[in-house]
Amino acid sequence: MKLEFTLAPEPEEDAREVGRLLFAGPVDFVKGVVAMSGLPPADRIEVCFAGRSNVGKSSLINALTGRKSLARASNTPGRTQEINYFTMGDSRYLVDLPGYGYAEAPVAIVAKWQALLKQYLAGRQTLRRAFVLVDARHGIKAVDDEILMLLDRSAVTFQTVLTKVDKINRVEREAVIEQVKGALAKHPAAYPEIVVTSSEKGEGIETLRALIATLQ
Repeated sequence: MKLEFTLAPEPEEDAREVGRLLFAGPVDFVKGVVAMSGLPPADRIEVCFAGRSNVGKSSLINALTGRKSLARASNTPGRTQEINYFTMGDSRYLVDLPGYGYAEAPVAIVAKWQALLKQYLAGRQTLRRAFVLVDARHGIKAVDDEILMLLDRSAVTFQTVLTKVDKINRVEREAVIEQVKGALAKHPAAYPEIVVTSSEKGEGIETLRALIATLQ
């Protein structure tokens, strides 16, 4: 049966409050990991954020947590070379994955990141959901399809998050949402609700907080 993709609804009041409390609590950087052996203990639920370089991942993490410099945004795309772990209280890990698709780095280093990414996605039992960030100005591109297929193969449920929606008008927004729906239809691991966000305007932030806080 073909999945119907829709926009994620506004969270119920209870879920909204759970999300608010989780992200208002302590959020701390744990470590940057460059090999599977360096991963922290798999003792809690974790979610990861993936996206091509310059998609606005650091800005979104900072908006979610209400901290201006928790995730360091770089002016040079592709500089994040580690899997960065953050704790949210004692119940969640938030995991920031290296940007993909473009990197100011030697080919051998890029290949090493890609291998680590594949190992992480395939081998982390406590990973409940991957949030794949897609720039609303561009929609899903071929470079995104590579990681979406990797998530399919790893049987990791992923949910698409459109970023920077404040940068486009209403007609462009509707067009990109339709493009994303069409692209996701061929991915069995895709969660059928798309989250639309703007880190600058705060759109979708409460929805994403509630989703992360209520995952079981």
